[in-house]
Amino acid sequence: MTDPTDETPVSQTAQLYDNLRAAILTLDIAPGERISERGLEARFHASRTPVRAALSRLEREGLILHEGRSWTVTPIDLDEIASLAELRGVLEPAAARLAVARAGSDALAEVRAHLDALRPTPDRQSGIRMGSTFHLDLAALGGNRFVTDAIADALTRLERTRWIEVRTPEARDAAWDEHSAILDAVQAGDADRAAELLAAHVAGTNDRLLAFIAQERRRLRGAGMAIVGSPDR
Repeated sequence: MTDPTDETPVSQTAQLYDNLRAAILTLDIAPGERISERGLEARFHASRTPVRAALSRLEREGLILHEGRSWTVTPIDLDEIASLAELRGVLEPAAARLAVARAGSDALAEVRAHLDALRPTPDRQSGIRMGSTFHLDLAALGGNRFVTDAIADALTRLERTRWIEVRTPEARDAAWDEHSAILDAVQAGDADRAAELLAAHVAGTNDRLLAFIAQERRRLRGAGMAIVGSPDR
């Protein structure tokens, strides 16, 4: 029989990881902010081993950097955002084509239900969850886990900036409409249309995000957010 105390470090690490990751993604801990192991131990009432394990996991996800004895939340990197948009612009239209070729009607209906269920709630958290759910659901329909994992990694690295992307109700409604149109094309079996709409959605989202950051860069920096790279790549 497993001693209950054997599970404590694992559960504490998972809880700390979830809490720290949420604080970074929601910008509660700002891009560029330095964090320390001792500070996290005090803030989250955790011991050193779970703190280090959680930090290592977040480092692998690209959300923090290890610099000597300290850790820093990675800055918002405009060059990285542009590169991820290029990656998504290749992978996600391909994933849509695979979905048209392979997905059954029941699976498509489930994706539609997920999308419809997330529309009524008008907050930013729901907007982000809607986007992640839709893009990952659509990728999963194609049945290629490597494609799905690559898209999931890109979305994780973009999640902080997606809080900016869905900042208004109008932006969230527009995103839902675009997702719905893409899914309509997949359900209709129109691979070319689905791929075209998805490529346009990824490019348009990226262009709007970079334009907003370029316009508000000084204000965002004034709020303590570190931003690097060029918006004109």
